[in-house]
Amino acid sequence: MLDTKAPTETTLTQAQIEQYWRDGYLYPLPALDAAEAAAARAELEMLERDWLAADLPQPLNTYKRVNAHCVTRLAARLAQHPRILDQVEGILGPNLMIWSAEFFIKEPRSAHTVGMHQDLTYWGMGETSDQVTAWIALSPATVQSGCMDFVAGSHRNPILPHTDTFSDTNLLSRGQEVAVDVPEADKTHIELAPGQMSLHHGLTIHGSGPNRSDDRRIGFAIRYLNPDARQQVADRDYAMLARGVDMSGGFIHFMPPTRDFSPAALALYEQIRADQAKALAKGAENAVPMYNQT
Repeated sequence: MLDTKAPTETTLTQAQIEQYWRDGYLYPLPALDAAEAAAARAELEMLERDWLAADLPQPLNTYKRVNAHCVTRLAARLAQHPRILDQVEGILGPNLMIWSAEFFIKEPRSAHTVGMHQDLTYWGMGETSDQVTAWIALSPATVQSGCMDFVAGSHRNPILPHTDTFSDTNLLSRGQEVAVDVPEADKTHIELAPGQMSLHHGLTIHGSGPNRSDDRRIGFAIRYLNPDARQQVADRDYAMLARGVDMSGGFIHFMPPTRDFSPAALALYEQIRADQAKALAKGAENAVPMYNQT
């Protein structure tokens, strides 16, 4: 049974912070109230309807799945939500940057999965702890709908070997999967009601199964950094400052879009996409799209 209580606390307790660093993840946490979650889903689905047939440089699914905050006001606004930032601050400190934001959508009765993997394998930032992913449910995330599964304590591993499957049903760019067997008993099912979120470390092994439900499984993932993070592979990298200051000079800052898919935002998107592709493609034998188009 999903916990559907309305948001109350907006900052993490010391016990929650210690639990995050012990397990490599923390859930369920209040991100949006029920009305906000419903409105965000409605706005996303309106955006899908209005822009699906538009003459955009990339397919609409690419913009949803890669750096959506660069080109859509919805993604940028959600990523800057004070309630989310208040809780992320408990993990990363007061200076917060948005490195990426993306919608993970599994259509009803679909076979799409996310292989068990570690995020930092392909970010070009090494094994830094100066990052955290907030994953917000915009529809029920249950075992039936393909919620995420986390392996407790796996963030204490280094980056493990991964295998690139390039599977058509794996939503990751390379169909990447950690090259070790993960027993079902080691997985924690991260069930979330609409508006709830989880936080997880970039070394935490995680993935998700297919959506066997009759509703879309819609998740919104935001990758936050603090200024101590460093891009080690790509020549340049980019971030949107969400809170505090960044005196490091390690990332090129940009502003949120003032309207959806403006020419300036689309041009910036292509520049970021090209520069970040170097980190994503490191070590790959085949050409790597930024993400699966589904």
